[in-house]
Amino acid sequence: KQMYIPYQLHLLPPPDILRVTKLNYIEHIETDKLVEEESISFQAKVLERSGIGWILLWVPLQKKTEMVLFTVVNDLLSKHKINPKSIDILVSNCSLFCPMPSITSMILNKFGFRSNIKSFNLSRMGCSAGIWSISMAKDLLKVHRKSLALVLSMEAVTPNGYGGREKSTLLPNILFWMGGAAILLSNRKQDKRIAKYELQHLVRTHIDSDDQAYQSVFQQPDEAGHVGVSLSWALLHVAAKALRNNMSELGPLVLPYMEQLRYGWSLCYLEAKGRVTKGNPVWQIAFGSGFKCNSAVWKCIPDIDPMERNAWSDRVDSYPVNEIPNARSNVL
Repeated sequence: KQMYIPYQLHLLPPPDILRVTKLNYIEHIETDKLVEEESISFQAKVLERSGIGWILLWVPLQKKTEMVLFTVVNDLLSKHKINPKSIDILVSNCSLFCPMPSITSMILNKFGFRSNIKSFNLSRMGCSAGIWSISMAKDLLKVHRKSLALVLSMEAVTPNGYGGREKSTLLPNILFWMGGAAILLSNRKQDKRIAKYELQHLVRTHIDSDDQAYQSVFQQPDEAGHVGVSLSWALLHVAAKALRNNMSELGPLVLPYMEQLRYGWSLCYLEAKGRVTKGNPVWQIAFGSGFKCNSAVWKCIPDIDPMERNAWSDRVDSYPVNEIPNARSNVL
């Protein structure tokens, strides 16, 4: 069965109250007497060189996390006038924020979905879980005809901040932040006329049997008892191996390898820049703990209007960035 995205992918446009600059973040951790100067300097250096945008999303409380979840789902449902009771499948994923009741239960309670909806909550699966969730929705749509599947992908690392001094474990503090996206998949024929993308291929690769790969992204306490997620020195080599394995399976299905490298940008950013047109293949790739590499190939159905509002609309003209400010230049 063919799988479509009949409606716009909805990302969280961060409310101003939750936006912080890199300077704000460094200033905040400098007020924490338990964080050593060496750790602060290391985080500031990585922030400057990471390629992460100058504005970050800081969400310290569960209630604010719920706001992220509810905002992206509400935007999708309300903008396209979708009745929550018409949703047949719900799949959510979040690695570090694992509340009870689950994220899917929070969504079901808030929006009043049907009691017989097929819901699944994925956790602790790392940064590749978004495509993993789409894969699960795709498999479910193969056996459930004329159905709609809502996929909610988010991350909330703020409650799991690491306060120790191990550099490999400080990295996630500044590389991973907060965000959410909602996407609706359909296998209904009538949705093709309004669809933006069609899912053509999806390949999942995990090399967990390799000890080096298994330990490359690992949550554990340090010698002082501070719990955090450690990124090992071998991570890039592990990612390269996972990518090779993934591409060996995906490659014969799509374009030659060098041609595929053209499609590595964020999809919403490309849409806002007017760079996605009818017939374009889009390669979506994600890496995650385990170690996993997941790929999805989408085909753009209509020409995408760059004026259509999305999460990049109010800031796309500021990118690409030509000058990177110093993360500690004004923090004293």
